[in-house]
Amino acid sequence: MALLKLNQLKKELKQLEQNELIQLISEMYKINKDVQQYLSNKFIGEEAIKDLYERTKKIVRDEFFPERGFAKMRLGVARDAISTFKKLSSDEGKTIDLMLYFVETGTKFTNTYGDIEEKFYNSMVSMYNKVVNECNKSEGFYNIFKDRLYSIVGDTDGIGWGYHDDICAIYYSLDWLEEDEEDE
Repeated sequence: MALLKLNQLKKELKQLEQNELIQLISEMYKINKDVQQYLSNKFIGEEAIKDLYERTKKIVRDEFFPERGFAKMRLGVARDAISTFKKLSSDEGKTIDLMLYFVETGTKFTNTYGDIEEKFYNSMVSMYNKVVNECNKSEGFYNIFKDRLYSIVGDTDGIGWGYHDDICAIYYSLDWLEEDEEDE
């Protein structure tokens, strides 16, 4: 597959007139939903990002608890939706919130319907670990999400496949916990 390299693209774009650039971007907007969302985020701003956030949250929820029918539990669909949100919005806080929501909803699902296979729990643990890593980088994010992070520890108690043990180990690796304990 022959693709244009970024530096070649820039060279070609520099040769276009403004009206040609507008036409090209308009065509891209018409044929690609991600381009539509990206440009909406860029020009409309927070309102468009909030709308994308709500739609992404619904995609995650519907994989576990759809309004009608049975859960499909396509974890890849939910994870991809979060990844797309991250790329299109560049909103770290809302991305972390969605990642944590994925784990909370998956945990609620297994507490509601019973034990799932190991692959399911590995996906939950992986996402939880990503959230903790982001919180370790930022005390601000830790302060925003610490209660939800801790709630998951309790909510996983009694779940098999080592899920609870893995969640506990990750939670207690949080750098900010020691500071919280010192403050008490």
